[in-house]
Order: sequence, then structure tokens, then C-alpha cells
Amino acid sequence: MFDKQNPVAAPRIWEVGALCRAIADALEARFNPVAVRGEITGFSRASSGHCYFSIKDAQGQLRCAMFRRAAGLLDFSPRDGELVEVRGRLGVYEARGDLQFIVESMQRAGQGALFEQFLRLKAQLDAEGLFDATRKRPLPLLPRGIGLVTSPGAAALHDVVTALRRRVPHIPVVLVPAQVQGAAAPASLVLALSKLYLLAQAGQAPEASMNEGPPIDVILLVRGGGSIEDLWAFNDERLARTIVQSPVPLVCGVGHETDFTIADFCADLRAPTPTAAAELVAQPRDVWLGALGLLAGRIEDGVQRQLDLRHQRLDQAAARLGRPSGLVAREQLKLARLAQRMRHGVLLKLQRVAHHQQALEANLPHQVQRAVARHAERLDRADLRLQLMDPRQVLQRGYALLTDADGLAVTSARQARPGDALRATLADGVVDVTVEQPRLL
Repeated sequence: MFDKQNPVAAPRIWEVGALCRAIADALEARFNPVAVRGEITGFSRASSGHCYFSIKDAQGQLRCAMFRRAAGLLDFSPRDGELVEVRGRLGVYEARGDLQFIVESMQRAGQGALFEQFLRLKAQLDAEGLFDATRKRPLPLLPRGIGLVTSPGAAALHDVVTALRRRVPHIPVVLVPAQVQGAAAPASLVLALSKLYLLAQAGQAPEASMNEGPPIDVILLVRGGGSIEDLWAFNDERLARTIVQSPVPLVCGVGHETDFTIADFCADLRAPTPTAAAELVAQPRDVWLGALGLLAGRIEDGVQRQLDLRHQRLDQAAARLGRPSGLVAREQLKLARLAQRMRHGVLLKLQRVAHHQQALEANLPHQVQRAVARHAERLDRADLRLQLMDPRQVLQRGYALLTDADGLAVTSARQARPGDALRATLADGVVDVTVEQPRLL
């Protein structure tokens, strides 16, 4: 078609759908099939089984879809930050006019740069003990005040405030705003936490005044979901070291349930979402009121039981006081019975003592004689054993006791040397001898 006023050909006027189909045909003819290498970001899996994500590098980003049939053939679980190679076909999603890459297969090509940084820092801080479970503190059951760090314009703030108002409207919340995304976010988060730490320490001091603000017993660090780049501020090393310095328990609720950051590992407790973080530190007021009502009912029942018991005892005492003559008569009867038992017991005891005394007087002479005879016999046997052990009895049979100059017994020829002066003790005297030449047998 030519314009009469302009000899140059006028551009063709396309229908939108037709143009999208034409572009798709051009892509099909020019590129497909195609393989792309890049880093996964924004990965999600729908309930239908289809997967949606983007592949990116430093220069660009490509939106991708992987349908259930191809996703079922994967031998790993893709996640943000991973470097992968995908194969498939380029096309145009005509409903929106978007360029789309239909992925037919995927394999790992190594982990992405951001994910590698995450793993290195995680390993370093873990080795230093920042993730140690022994340093994790339990959350207070009834916090007097809650500190909150997040972006004032984020949806996470609305979610947390809504949950706290619903569950614990009586607990004050101190918000310190901070950036949660971008290059300046880590420093902003560190500054906000530092301010809350000062407030928490001031509230715990004995001299703290209620006029200085509510005491803070727990801190929430929250942010909504996003890609690994969106959450990267929470993988900052300085922020991690600041988190572990918190004077009160700190709960980190960043991203969705599948998102993990360094801040999650450093916090005293990780929550899967910002709303869950608020619910963890806020037991519903109705629960506590119900528990108090139950305790009050138990106390009331216990007091009533004690009153009933005291009334019963009072009635019994009043009944006894109303008939004092009968009480006196019963006590006199009891006393007479005890006196009779005592007299009977004393008489029986005296009879037993008299019986034993008569027996002893009858048997004592014979027992003494037998004891004297037994002791005399034992003395005779002991005297005989002493006589047999007397060394003089041995010497009388021709033996001699040989000792050296120190009076020590010489029992072997090896103890004697030529010229030694020895003493031989015989049955009737002592003989001094000199060794000439010892001989061994």
C-alpha cells in the first residue's frame, strides 16, 4: 500500500494477536530448539505441578515455564540461586505478549554466585558457633513489650500488626523502621537493631523508669517473600553478628516457608513467615484469661471445701461441749481401765522377777564350778603349748643358737665370712667362736 502524499511505503497495521503469532513463528524459525545457561530466580511450583521461574545473568533475564510432564523428570529440586542449563523452545505468551521460554529439560551447571556466597558465609559462621543451639534462648511466655524491625511500607508490617492486635492488643509494640532490600539495607537493619538493643537493655535495668517506654522482652525481625536477590540483605555478615548480640530473644521471620537466610540461623528462633513470627511471641489473650478463670475456679472450690471442713469440725466440737458430764464420765472410765492394766502389769512383772531369782539361786553353784573347770583345762593346754615352743627345749637336744656381733641370728653359711666372731648359745651357756672357713652343704 502506498501513501499518495509520501512515496515511502506505509507500515502494515497488524492485529495484536496476529503480530504475536508472527513473532512466535519468527522465533521458532530462528532459534528453536535452544539451550540457555543462567541462574534461577523466583522459582515456584504450582499445585498443578507446573513450575514457573526466571533464568538470569548479569546482562538479562528470561521468563520460563516448565510443565508438569517435564518437571516430573527432574532428579533434583531447583531453588533460587542455582546455576542451571535448560533446554526448550522460545515462544510468545500471546495473552500478555510476553517472551517465554518453555523448558523441556533442566540440569545443574553449578551453583550460582549468590548461592555460593551464601554457602561460604554459612559455613564460616557455623564454624564460629553463631548457629549453636546451646545459645538459643526460649521465648518469654508473657512479654511486657515487643520490638519490631521491618520496612514501614512492607506488607509484612501489616501482617504482624494485625496478628498482634488480634491476639495480644494489651502488649505494646515498638517499631524501628529499616530498609529490607537493596545495598543500603544491611546497614539500616543493623542500626535499627542496635537502637532496639539499647531500649531493651534500658528496660531490663533495675532503675528503669516506666516513663522511658515499655520494657522490650522479645524482638521480631521480619520481611515478606521474594527472590534470593530481594532477601540478600539478610545474608549479610555484619547483620548476622549483630543478631547474635541481642540482649533478648530474637525471632526472624523472613520470606516464605521455603526461604532460608543467614539471619534465620543466627536468630533464637526462625519463623516461616512474618505472621507466624508474631504468633510465636503472642499467646492469645483469651487463652490466658481462660487459664486465669480456671485457676480462680479451682481456688474458689478449694476455699469452699476448707470452709465446709472447718464447719464440720466446729459442729463436732460444739456437740461435745454441749454434754460435758458425759465426756467427764467417759474419761474417768478410760482412766480406771488404764490404772487396772498398769496394776496387773506390775504384778506380773514382779512374779517373773521372783521366778528368775529362784532359778538363779538354785543353779549358780553348779554353773560356777563348771566354768572354773573349763578355764583350768584351757590353762593347762596353753601351758603345754608354751613348753613345746620354748627354745631351751630345742637346745637341750644338742642344738645351738648362732648369732653375730649385733645379736642377729645366723641361719645360713653364706652369712659367715672367715674371721667373723660369732656366739653360740647352748642349753647351759654361751660359747664365743671364730669362723675359719664356711662350707656349704
